[in-house]
Amino acid sequence: MENSQQIGNRRGQRSRQEILDAAARVMSAYGYAGTSMSALVEATGIPKSAIYHHFGSKAGLLAEVMARGAHGFFAAMHEAHQNPPEGTPRERLGWYLRKTGEVFQHRENFLRLLFVMVMSDEAGEPEAMQTVIEVRNEGRNYMQEMIRNAFGAEGEAMAPAEAEDLAYFGMMGFDGAFVSLQSGDARSMKRHMEQLTDALIALGEARARSLQEKGAASRRKRATAATGGRAKKKAQDS
Repeated sequence: MENSQQIGNRRGQRSRQEILDAAARVMSAYGYAGTSMSALVEATGIPKSAIYHHFGSKAGLLAEVMARGAHGFFAAMHEAHQNPPEGTPRERLGWYLRKTGEVFQHRENFLRLLFVMVMSDEAGEPEAMQTVIEVRNEGRNYMQEMIRNAFGAEGEAMAPAEAEDLAYFGMMGFDGAFVSLQSGDARSMKRHMEQLTDALIALGEARARSLQEKGAASRRKRATAATGGRAKKKAQDS
């Protein structure tokens, strides 16, 4: 049988999760400044003293909400992108973006709160804002990895700056798609992802052609220089 301490610990852990769940819902709807401790007490039925006991302050609670949301979001991303298909770059990238769009739709509370933090900077809490920065950076890195994987050998040959540039564009597409989804636009996330795939493929293929053309020009230049050098040496010898 469980002793009283084990039961208390289990209840405490459950209370902590209930507070985090409620805070994520309420803060994503009203923002950090608009979320009072009284609103959290009403949403959870847990006393204010218990909230302070678990998190120390409202700022501490926000930091925990952001950290947990980020962990869950990227865990869901990794899970969704298991076993990518074979196929053309368009087919592979389309699959990655479609799966990512599905994760966005199932992580609305976290992403909505993230956008509120980015747009208003209202909380001014360093720990929570650091999480925002880390999530954005990790998201761009993840987008860059998806692009490289989709383009295969051509993606691996891309200069880091070019792949990063495409990743910024991809992030911009996701930002816009999420705002469209939240505002009730008739266009589906699936359709947004199809158009974003078209745009990234067109940009990626243009970059790949540019790299190939530069490589060919460099090889021609070296060949010409080598031929000229041999001709010069032959003339000198004669």
